[in-house]
Amino acid sequence: MNFLTETFAPQALLRQQYDQYTDADQHVWQLLFDRQMTLLPGRAADDFLEGVRQVGFTRNAIPDFREVNPRLLEQTGWELVVVPGIVDDTVFFGLLANRQFPATTWLRTLEQLDYLEEPDMFHDVFGHVPLLTNPGFAAFLQALGAAAVQHGTGRPEVLEMFTRLYWFTAEFGLVQQPEGLRIYGAGLLSSHGEVKFSLSDQPTRLPFSLRGVLETPFEKDKFQDLYFVLDNMEQLPESLTNLVELLEVVRN
Repeated sequence: MNFLTETFAPQALLRQQYDQYTDADQHVWQLLFDRQMTLLPGRAADDFLEGVRQVGFTRNAIPDFREVNPRLLEQTGWELVVVPGIVDDTVFFGLLANRQFPATTWLRTLEQLDYLEEPDMFHDVFGHVPLLTNPGFAAFLQALGAAAVQHGTGRPEVLEMFTRLYWFTAEFGLVQQPEGLRIYGAGLLSSHGEVKFSLSDQPTRLPFSLRGVLETPFEKDKFQDLYFVLDNMEQLPESLTNLVELLEVVRN
């Protein structure tokens, strides 16, 4: 089943038009890639940095989805699907449930290196795809998507719970590793400024708890004021199990 095909009209389905990227686009990718790959060692989770290598991302060229997807499917069972931009939460979670990661294809300009009103391809692809090579994390995303569709469809207040869990983990999560505090959230991994900010003394960092996540609203257009820190990545599936159990108790 292709969730995207069932959700969007055929004429709305998109493909990456790779030949439309300009030399300026390629230059921006190179700048962004070089900047993050200089900054992230010692700050990003080891599995992310290894994932960049496994999926074949380099500074030399914007990733071509026609080349990335066969490699990604073979290694992880996931694939990239092109979407026109930010999609409805139900659609988004449905794609995750089907092991399809939604990605836009537009890239920020040189003048937009450090501020975007909505995520671009560098965030979607560089920020998210490498950690799909971690089987446990990829399984968490798929299970999160499936649970959100099952329990949250037609129930906005429930869907918001899954959205907050996704936001404070897959987008802006931190984790304690033997070497120290590390970043695994894509919103951080793709942001030069927020990488430094999130690990500085300025924001509040709290031990990860499902209750804390569910009680915390978030804003999309600024650095986060609060980050949740995992003791280990195994807390992710545990938190999802606890959320589903909570919803089933409430429903019954």
